[in-house]
Amino acid sequence: MQSVRCANCHSLERRVHDLKAENERLRRQLDEATRAGKRQAAPFAKGQPKVNPRKPGRKAGKDYGTKAHRQPPSSEQIDEIHEAQLPECCPDCGGPLDETHVAQQFQVEISRNPIHRQFNIHAGQCRQCQRRVQGRHPLQTSDALGAAAAQLGPDAQAAIVELNKQGGLSHGKVTRCLDSLFGIRLSRGGSVHTVLRAATRCKPVYESIRQTVAQSDWVVPDETGWRVGGYPAWLHTLVSPQATAYVIDPTRSGAVAEDILGLDYDGTMIHDGWSPYDQFVKALHQQCLNHLLRRADNMAAAATRGAVCFPRRVAELLRKGLDLRDRHAEGEISRHGLAVACGRLENQLYELIFPPKTNEANETLAQHLWNHRDELFTFLRQPGLDATNWRAELAIRFGVILRKVWGGSRTWIGARAQSVLMSVWRTCWQRGRSALDFLSQLLRGPPSQACAISGLNAWAADAAVGLICFDRPRC
Repeated sequence: MQSVRCANCHSLERRVHDLKAENERLRRQLDEATRAGKRQAAPFAKGQPKVNPRKPGRKAGKDYGTKAHRQPPSSEQIDEIHEAQLPECCPDCGGPLDETHVAQQFQVEISRNPIHRQFNIHAGQCRQCQRRVQGRHPLQTSDALGAAAAQLGPDAQAAIVELNKQGGLSHGKVTRCLDSLFGIRLSRGGSVHTVLRAATRCKPVYESIRQTVAQSDWVVPDETGWRVGGYPAWLHTLVSPQATAYVIDPTRSGAVAEDILGLDYDGTMIHDGWSPYDQFVKALHQQCLNHLLRRADNMAAAATRGAVCFPRRVAELLRKGLDLRDRHAEGEISRHGLAVACGRLENQLYELIFPPKTNEANETLAQHLWNHRDELFTFLRQPGLDATNWRAELAIRFGVILRKVWGGSRTWIGARAQSVLMSVWRTCWQRGRSALDFLSQLLRGPPSQACAISGLNAWAADAAVGLICFDRPRC
């Protein structure tokens, strides 16, 4: 006899089926997250390849891009001229050849012969105070004599810092690079001490960078993990229009930003919504929309049934704000029209997030948006302001790449030197100048020169090597 099944049994079976499917989906997500944490290097970090990827290489037509090639040097730059004579006969048939014309080809080469300098230091004694005084040549980097008289030149020292901090080479690879390319013998310890001495010389410049960041109209802070001596630490970065300051600190607290900016900072802060930034009550805030969009999209992908509506609606309103910004930048909307549209958009968002949500994840997101409701569309009230913290994300990749290569710093002395030199290198990049040339010029002067230029209102390197401030195009 066939058993009779009630409607409640069918409902329970559907419920069990849905729960099993949800359990399997969550298991796959957990497995992917676990693997991603262990495999951070490419190609594992990129996920599965696209099924139909775009054709690599240059695009045809107007999408080709800039047609750039190496320009030939001027006649004043040419140091050597070599003749590539015709062979005596044709290499194919052996017949005689007639010269028709002479073409030019140009080549730029590096010199692998190091320059060995000798400085004859003239020393004397003061007749009145009997103090010993010695001369100093502009190319000297130190006044040391005796056992420390054999030194590296300013360009060589700057190159070591460039290879280590910008190129990401370990000190062992730096020494092998100098030996194989230029025949300059150097120990790993010598490379370390060169970097530390360069950081000491740059400390006044670093303090000026911090002051420049604190006095800027806007700043973009961010932080990421670091390690010092095998123990966890944090790499903080603060990006301003003119300079970038890095700080390696044992904690992730907001004390670093407070120490640089001060709690009375009244500019604009563009950040990812980390709670310690809320202590800057006098500043205007812009929450990073990219972080919020990613959070809403991930919630919509993981939610089921009616719970997907709220994160989808939030993402839609945030994207409308970005669309308004782009339309205003293209001249489609006036400043007054932008203000009116911004007010309507904020009202729509308030009406969406105010009612309590039955889903716990949705309620958490709604509470975050409500607490920061006045910080979501600051970029619409201040046209030209970034809507995301992409500047800090870009700057922090500078340190993330080095962290993946080295694993962090061995000592806190090295960590402080890392902060100083990374700040100098990144700020030079912002200003379109060569950090290699800047450090080489700074090393040639006495230590008192760095202290003197640190008192300037603008960044200290401006007066030292003629750095000129320039505006980068907005992305």
